[in-house]
Amino acid sequence: MNAQDVMKMIQENEVRFVDLRFTDTRGKEQHVGLPVSAFEEEHFEQGHPFDGSSIAGWKGIQASDMILMPDAASAYIDPFFDETTLVLTCDVVEPSDGKGYDRDPRSIAKRAEAYLKSTGIGDTAFFGPEPEFFIFDAVEWSVDMSGVMSKIISEEAAWSTADKFEGGNTGHRPKVKGGYFPVPPVDSLNDIRAAMCLALEAAGIPVEVHHHEVANAGQCEIGTKFSTLTKRADWTQTLKYIVHNVAHQYGKTATFMPKPIVGDNGSGMHVHQSIWKDGQNLFAGNGYAGLSETALYYIGGIIKHAKALNAITNPATNSYKRLVPHYEAPIKLAYSARNRSASIRIPYVANPKGRRIESRFPDPAANPYLCFAALLMAGLDGIQNKIHPGDPADKNLYDLPPEEDALIPTVCFSLDQALAELDKDREFLTRGGVFSNDFIDAFIELKSEEVNRLRVTTHPVEFDMYYSL
Repeated sequence: MNAQDVMKMIQENEVRFVDLRFTDTRGKEQHVGLPVSAFEEEHFEQGHPFDGSSIAGWKGIQASDMILMPDAASAYIDPFFDETTLVLTCDVVEPSDGKGYDRDPRSIAKRAEAYLKSTGIGDTAFFGPEPEFFIFDAVEWSVDMSGVMSKIISEEAAWSTADKFEGGNTGHRPKVKGGYFPVPPVDSLNDIRAAMCLALEAAGIPVEVHHHEVANAGQCEIGTKFSTLTKRADWTQTLKYIVHNVAHQYGKTATFMPKPIVGDNGSGMHVHQSIWKDGQNLFAGNGYAGLSETALYYIGGIIKHAKALNAITNPATNSYKRLVPHYEAPIKLAYSARNRSASIRIPYVANPKGRRIESRFPDPAANPYLCFAALLMAGLDGIQNKIHPGDPADKNLYDLPPEEDALIPTVCFSLDQALAELDKDREFLTRGGVFSNDFIDAFIELKSEEVNRLRVTTHPVEFDMYYSL
């Protein structure tokens, strides 16, 4: 779709507003609306000016002028606004030189794709994320000087067996770790997921599957098709937007927070990846699980840089409530075919064209533009420097003897550790000007604020452990 197609789409759908959207460093979409009378085809060349100084981690007020440059190929009709509104995803551009802003996540993703081509290794990187999420009836929390609390309200929750509900308590609900995946009425969210799927397909995102996930209290997944790096990150942002808003329409609330529930599975975002050149899948070969040597080197790069990657692929303090040893979390930096205890899995596919690797440690708190770009840069470093990942791990990594367990490296155990690792191991990200040191410094500073806020906040568990000492 080009600019002329968008203008025709506006006319044919009697669009009243155009919504320009971009993603901030933390991964949250931002937007500004224009009446259709104020939107012209020239916007695709000249963009729309805005003040970037209020976006966390971006410019100071002394140099705040920025340009939103809409991407015609991203257009879709918003399914939630009362007035017909066309959505356009934008790059953030520096007005001084017309280039993508150094700290704009989408521009970073585009630079990663350009860098791949410049290496000569491949011309296309395909990504297929699987972001899990929860749908609750309601959520409450409070953080102030008097204390801290949080409460999840869910009729589907395993803890709701004795609660009173309008119309009575049906008693049909998943048990802890029992959500994968009984039919309704145990799965109470089929119709909501179906509505999400229809909205996704109306927005141009092909849906492949939807189902309840393992955890109780409404953990779900909607599987959508793979695509190229930046486009797939665009789709992930749209998926999050649609999930949040369909849940809202049903009087419920959805979250991509990695670990909202204590004692049950957290939400991951497994990321499938492959590199192609001239229409050929470079990850297909005759090696382990049908992989090529290129694919093994790519895995080696991810394992080598995994701790630094964690700051970007698992960027919330809450991420590390999920990445805990012995809780079926993909913390072991090993690779395997079909062994889901490894942090990198090679899914079984009959057709070599579908050969790919799956990184299992990322989670849906990650900014998808930064996450996919960083994974690609780590994998490319592995290919360029022929970093072999060693032998595959075909044993259950959750049940190894202590002496074997100690030999397998792990992901980080906290966000502050991950930020320190990123600070030390960043050169692979800066190649080709994809990530700048300025951006990485700003990212570390922004995320350190989150670490420090949690560090100084007294936790209810501390009362439970220490109050009577």
